[in-house]
Amino acid sequence: MAKASAFLGVSRGPFLVLPVTLVVCGAGASAYHRSFSWPHTLLALVGLVALHMAVNIFNEVSDFKTGIDLETEATPFSGGSGTLPSGSMTPRIATIFAVVCSIIGGAVGVFFLVEIGWPMVPLVIAGAFLVLTYTNLMARIGLGEVAAGLGLGALPILGTGLVQTGRIGSAVVVASIPAFLMTFNLLLLNEFPDEAADRHGGRRNLVLLFGRTWAARLYVTAALAVPLVLAVGVWMKILPATALIAGVPTLLLMAAFTWALRSPETDPPIPALGANVVWNLTTNTILGLALLLAAIRH
Repeated sequence: MAKASAFLGVSRGPFLVLPVTLVVCGAGASAYHRSFSWPHTLLALVGLVALHMAVNIFNEVSDFKTGIDLETEATPFSGGSGTLPSGSMTPRIATIFAVVCSIIGGAVGVFFLVEIGWPMVPLVIAGAFLVLTYTNLMARIGLGEVAAGLGLGALPILGTGLVQTGRIGSAVVVASIPAFLMTFNLLLLNEFPDEAADRHGGRRNLVLLFGRTWAARLYVTAALAVPLVLAVGVWMKILPATALIAGVPTLLLMAAFTWALRSPETDPPIPALGANVVWNLTTNTILGLALLLAAIRH
């Protein structure tokens, strides 16, 4: 019988903070439009965490079966949890666990589909497609980073906004763009240390397609676009001026930028990988709280 630590391992427990920050951001952006529901927000969080777990587990099983986990040199932020290679859990149990998580997330989606109606249909279909195809399709045709940016970035923000009262405000749309870019970059930077293992396992990501130099430049471009999007949103009066504070965490990426522009042929330093995660989590959270504060003040 697998231990609780094994279930936490295959679901990549430490990374489940990301969906929490996405819900905070989406709910804050929706509250800025005077649209907020505590029960719907908490239920959306349950569904998103369950779906994130499902994707992580399916990915772990696939990486184990294709041999990627056996080739990669794990870091605290990439390379898999090591749960399956260590024998702490069998691939069969992990797959069942992933299916259960998918069912929970799907049930939440069905509830909102009934509650909200037709506006939920595109999001439910897109979410289901990304959960089921990310590992064995999207990550193998050069669309893994885009799929991650959508499934664990833009769509959760849009979905959290939509489930409040059935509409998506302009602030929610703008807030979803940095979320897309940051999750895109979260995966992209983590792919550099796994380049050889991903090639061996048949993946086709942007590091393999574009080469390390151009992939690193793409990382920098996407990162710098985050504060730019926030500034444009404020300039267009879609976001309040306090939203600019969410651009400050981009300063955490100086080590990553230095590596990307000077030595992308090497693996990113561990501090740069860590800062990349913190940047993502803090930017989503600060933006959501800034929008919520602006809603309260008005």
